[in-house]
Amino acid sequence: MKVGLISFHSFYKPGGVKRHILGLYKEFKKRGIECKIIAPRRKRSENYGKDVILLGTSFPLPFSGGISDLGINFNPLSIEKVLKKEKFDVLHFHNLGFPSTFQILTSPSTAKTLNILTFHANIKGSKFLKRFPFLLYFVKKIADWRIDGIIGVAPLTLEPFKKYKKPKTVIPNGIDLDVFNPKVPKIKRFLDGKINILFLGRIEERKGLIYLLRAYKILEKKFKNLRLIVVGEGPLKKEMEEFVRENGLKEVIFEGEIKEDKVASYYTTCDIFCSPAIYGESFGLVLVEAMACQKPVVAFANEGYFQFLRDKKGGVLVKNRNWKDLAKKLEILIKNQSLREKLGKIALKEAKEYSWKKIADKVLEFYQLCQREKLKSKV
Repeated sequence: MKVGLISFHSFYKPGGVKRHILGLYKEFKKRGIECKIIAPRRKRSENYGKDVILLGTSFPLPFSGGISDLGINFNPLSIEKVLKKEKFDVLHFHNLGFPSTFQILTSPSTAKTLNILTFHANIKGSKFLKRFPFLLYFVKKIADWRIDGIIGVAPLTLEPFKKYKKPKTVIPNGIDLDVFNPKVPKIKRFLDGKINILFLGRIEERKGLIYLLRAYKILEKKFKNLRLIVVGEGPLKKEMEEFVRENGLKEVIFEGEIKEDKVASYYTTCDIFCSPAIYGESFGLVLVEAMACQKPVVAFANEGYFQFLRDKKGGVLVKNRNWKDLAKKLEILIKNQSLREKLGKIALKEAKEYSWKKIADKVLEFYQLCQREKLKSKV
């Protein structure tokens, strides 16, 4: 079996979908499954090795409070050329993009392949789709037409496909436990006795950093041994830095964008991981990564995080957008080291359920199910 993992998103910047695809790719390769990745190019200088085929062009596009991709192949003939050369048995799409996905699925070779979609996006409340509702209609129609099975990373990501009649299932994001684990070396400059709270994500409206800063303002008045580490870039970074200056917050460190191989070190260095995202989250990969590094997590109860954390003991949910309650929940953990350690151990155990070994098993089983159903429909 040869699998093509198709990303609608550029690989030029970090992202949860990118990490998901790379994790699945790595696990497939471990098992001897022939596998390549297809992704659009954003910069001419991009080169990710022989197993990543750069096909089409990606343009950054504002979407649901963040940045997504508008992908297009200016030379549609190149799609069929690649597919004929590679002879994939399975094409596994990760999200659907217009017009790039349509261009690929109209290629003659995709009539012969098993076409699977993993839908990562929580599109409820998307301002962009409210302005352009025909795009959601397009997504549903294209799925009905040539997609043989749909995976949602969380129940809410399957909601747009309620009427889809072919196989569908929920298979969450996976975690690479070789990369994210408590043994990853810590960052020495932050090991000075202060309690480190970590924010990691794009600094944009939906990630809710302003609510954590407001909570931190309350906490800094009560505790002299706190530090807030902010990892990430984004359109609101200057505004957040201005809030820190205007309010005289002393120990807020903006680290900027970091290399992906450094991410795990920030998790192991922190004492508490906090994700105050207010909407648009479908699963919460950062939560699992922090948990795999044996850290307690505190998060707003947006729909995606609520579905993920409501049955977990290693995390704490806070009423969405309520920074005062966020400060109270963080204060409990700041005061109680033994509680932090207890929750961290539980979090690690829970995170192991999302190992790529277990997730890849489920994906391969779903391929088999969809293949059987596809053959049945032709009889």
